[in-house]
Amino acid sequence: MAALSARSYTTRLLYSLYPPSVGASPHTSRAALAGNFHLRYFSAGSAAAARLREEKEVWWKESLQKLRNIGISAHIDSGKTTLTERVLYYTGRIHEIHEVRGKDGVGAKMDSMDLEREKGITIQSAATYCTWKDYQVNIIDTPGHVDFTIEVERALRVLDGAVLVLCSVGGVQSQSITVDRQMRRYEVPRVAFINKLDRMGADPWKVLNQARAKLRHHSAAVQMPIGLEDDFKGLIDLVNMKANYFHGSSGEKIVTEDIPANLNELALEKRHELVELVSEVDDQLAEAFLSDEPISAAELEGAIRRATIARKFVPVFMGSAFKNKGVQPLLDGVLSYLPCPIEVTNQALDQSKNEEKVTLTGSPAGPLVALAFKLEEGRFGQLTYLRIYEGVIKKGDFIVNVNTGKKIKVPRLVRMHSNEMEDIQQAHAGQIVAVFGVDCASGDTFTDGSVRYTMTSMSVPEPVMSLAISAVSKDSGGNFSKALNRFQREDPTFRVGLDAESGQTIISGMGELHLDIYVERMRREYKVEATVGKPRVNFRETITQRAEFDYLHKKQSGGQGQYGRVIGYMEPLPPGSGTKFEFENSLVGQAIPPNFVPAIEKGFKEAVNSGSLIGHPVENIRIVLTDGAAHTVDSSELAFKMASIYAFRQCYTTAKPVIMEPVMLVELKFPSEFQGTVTGDINKRKGLIVGNDQEGDDCVLTAHVPLNNMFGYSTSLRSMTQGKGEFTMEYLEHSQVSQDVQAQLVNTHKATKSGE
Repeated sequence: MAALSARSYTTRLLYSLYPPSVGASPHTSRAALAGNFHLRYFSAGSAAAARLREEKEVWWKESLQKLRNIGISAHIDSGKTTLTERVLYYTGRIHEIHEVRGKDGVGAKMDSMDLEREKGITIQSAATYCTWKDYQVNIIDTPGHVDFTIEVERALRVLDGAVLVLCSVGGVQSQSITVDRQMRRYEVPRVAFINKLDRMGADPWKVLNQARAKLRHHSAAVQMPIGLEDDFKGLIDLVNMKANYFHGSSGEKIVTEDIPANLNELALEKRHELVELVSEVDDQLAEAFLSDEPISAAELEGAIRRATIARKFVPVFMGSAFKNKGVQPLLDGVLSYLPCPIEVTNQALDQSKNEEKVTLTGSPAGPLVALAFKLEEGRFGQLTYLRIYEGVIKKGDFIVNVNTGKKIKVPRLVRMHSNEMEDIQQAHAGQIVAVFGVDCASGDTFTDGSVRYTMTSMSVPEPVMSLAISAVSKDSGGNFSKALNRFQREDPTFRVGLDAESGQTIISGMGELHLDIYVERMRREYKVEATVGKPRVNFRETITQRAEFDYLHKKQSGGQGQYGRVIGYMEPLPPGSGTKFEFENSLVGQAIPPNFVPAIEKGFKEAVNSGSLIGHPVENIRIVLTDGAAHTVDSSELAFKMASIYAFRQCYTTAKPVIMEPVMLVELKFPSEFQGTVTGDINKRKGLIVGNDQEGDDCVLTAHVPLNNMFGYSTSLRSMTQGKGEFTMEYLEHSQVSQDVQAQLVNTHKATKSGE
């Protein structure tokens, strides 16, 4: 009876908790009821989990929407350091303002201001962060000058948006054009800021027209000045149609008033121009504009944001950082118009699928993907800056370096404030953090081990130029090697090697400027004075026809002798083959015991390191071993290795070897009036002009020029174009030199050999 009552109690409980659906029999079985209970209980559980997941997603989306990663770039001396100083002051990161060339001698917070330093905004750390209106803004060090190295690319790919600073007097200058070209190449949305409105001769409208003509910007002003030069009092916000004045000793008090009556008409005209230009690139605003509806500030702001993020429009702000006017509205503009990390699409390359492109979600829920974009030698060892693209990183986690395959523990995680640090326990997608004690190189990608993604391609261009370098004093040897090791880690295109013949240290890189900067950095950062030898071009040798070899290496001295015979042929590899050296074993039978074949291959590999023409490596060659002979006692690995080295040297000359030289793809940009002189000079350097375009008043030439003829070109281009020309140069291919050049190179090599 007790059992029965327990059973009926369970049934009643199930009925009360989860009554059967309408139409079900009142005598529904207990099993069916239990099933009903299970179904609802677990669906409620999964609904709760989904709700929890949704809440979590809302949390991270909100936190990412309040995050901006920006860079401030400009031509030298446009005031970007002064602007950054004001940004840090107004956001509470620093408590007093120091000028770049101030009388107090303190200097700006972000400054180590050698005007010609390689970096655009000289920040002691690579990223500083500040908070403005509950938004976190990371300001990232964007290199100012392109040294055609990988590092510039990495700094730019970490940015989600940028501020392009223009001088209201100087206008669009040569470096502004270069910086803008870079931003366009890496698809960075940007806002422009016309600075120095307090200077004599300031004309923001002239600069705006220059930006449209020279930079091809589809842009319009979102502000207009109240007075200029000494009369510069404030700014009119053309979106909200209000006048802003900046009071207080450092311009920290913003007073908003109605627009002065004398400027009302001009402000309406400029607002109409802004709406018209934005509606050309935004469909939603175009509808309202064409139907002559009044456009609210919120509608206009939304349209500007959409068009800026889509890189179809550049909003132009104005002000004077030095006179503390217009910086806060610019910060508001960064929040309003530049994208947050989830509005920018980032692509990774899947190494397990032959570098196939994968679009990252940018969510902390995904697998960890982070890029080490900058290294710095700190007091506590190497500091590595990471931009997290997906997932979460925690202190004490194990992360995997995809480039090297090493598993590393995160010992310490910090967030940077200019040069101070704050320890944190974890960081999620979209953030920029730094880690200590992680041994890696610039551009390495870290994951949690579940995926094999890299953020930049792992194929690093081969260096094209080498220099012999040595420290002047013997005492600085330790710092000399420390500097070279650090530079190699920072920049994969910078290589260090040892010349086996002369015993000199050889540094290799992507060009003259690239290597000069590292020699200069060694002097500044490590106090090592170095002497540099004559630049050396990395030539290659190759063969043009098949040649047979049959060589017997026989040496008999007291005790065991040496005996090894190799027979076969060498031939050039077909063009487009991925490898530079191939060894094929076509032996039939046991003429040579199989355990000696690796030694033969090793001998040939050693022999191709130095061709007999000018002593440079031999490439695109296949060596086939067809026959040989061995001695039961005297044959050894060393004997066969020596036999293969001598066999290669013996038949190399009969294979008609030629010299290959690196050819560079050179892109020149200069005013059209110098076209004749520059073209004539390229022809004189044995260059082949492959493209000729006109860009406004400038002429853009593309040419293939041998690197050997490009030394000192930057100086001659400047003198030919009155300093207005600029050029970029990147490695294209190795191609065969002409007969006269080959004869000249061989004679020079022989002369240096006999001189030694």
